[in-house]
Amino acid sequence: MAKHTVLKLYQGYGHTHDMVLFGHVLEKPLKPVHENSRGALSNLLHLLNLFIVKPVGKQKVKTTWQGQTIEAVSEDDGFFLLEWQAAENTAAGIHKLPVTLGDPGIGSETYGEIVVPFLTQYAFISDIDDTVMISHSATSIKRMKELLFKSPAQRRVFEDVVKHYQLLALSNTVSEQPNPFFYVSSSEFNLYDYLVAVFTLNKLPQGSFLLNQIKKWYQLFKTGKTKHEGKLLRILRLFVHFPQQRFVLFGDNSQSDPFIYERLTEKYSDRIAAVYIRNVAKTNEAATAAVLKKIEARNIAVLQFTHSGEAISHSRAIGLITVENDVL
Repeated sequence: MAKHTVLKLYQGYGHTHDMVLFGHVLEKPLKPVHENSRGALSNLLHLLNLFIVKPVGKQKVKTTWQGQTIEAVSEDDGFFLLEWQAAENTAAGIHKLPVTLGDPGIGSETYGEIVVPFLTQYAFISDIDDTVMISHSATSIKRMKELLFKSPAQRRVFEDVVKHYQLLALSNTVSEQPNPFFYVSSSEFNLYDYLVAVFTLNKLPQGSFLLNQIKKWYQLFKTGKTKHEGKLLRILRLFVHFPQQRFVLFGDNSQSDPFIYERLTEKYSDRIAAVYIRNVAKTNEAATAAVLKKIEARNIAVLQFTHSGEAISHSRAIGLITVENDVL
């Protein structure tokens, strides 16, 4: 194990028994994200630092949970997945657990966290780019301009999307037990801290970020361009790990979200309450409407919308937003 090898952990998730925690093994820590750096050049340099990474493969990672020892070995790109069946039921809430790189007592240790939702709660799965955050994903030059030259504080989210998601986080529940959010994107794990900063600054609900394989600096201009099949698989894992949850899906029509969600409804129509698609690509509006019509035929509420205010009204109408918490 290299002298400065470190663990980069991401928020995991769990059910009463199924637990998942994941992260990367890196040769050295990533440089911290500057939330509001000055000037386009400064933003560019900070962004480049997120892609100057040296993943370390074949490293042993361990955690302990309720007397169990769970092990994994990092892949060539440094990614590892700790996945296990808990021996006892796990209470809802946020649970911290120690994660060790190398042998206990010899290797470095840090703490990760797993979020376990209540069985009665909805779970919300949302895309990020052009669903929550204005990214111009369909136009490569505009997308790279947004990413490369803007700090997290300078990135814009859609009007009223924060209000909508905050209301949904409290849907049919209380503030101490918010509904879980899962942010699933084709963007890479290099951008994890950057995206967390954007969401925190805008006061979007906290959640687990399920992103794509880490990239090197020379792959920066291919960011977000990975095949979307991996996105479908990450979402499918959530349906498997949360067998009693009902889901609400959010995406946009700039790329593949409508088609990914339509495939999900083929298998899980009884577990999907609604599908929302933001209309950011007018040329895809008719095709999106046709896909949503198929989904609606499976007794699932659907909406293609331009402004989040429309989505809020729809969520009220179908009972996703309750009167008691509609105070934002």
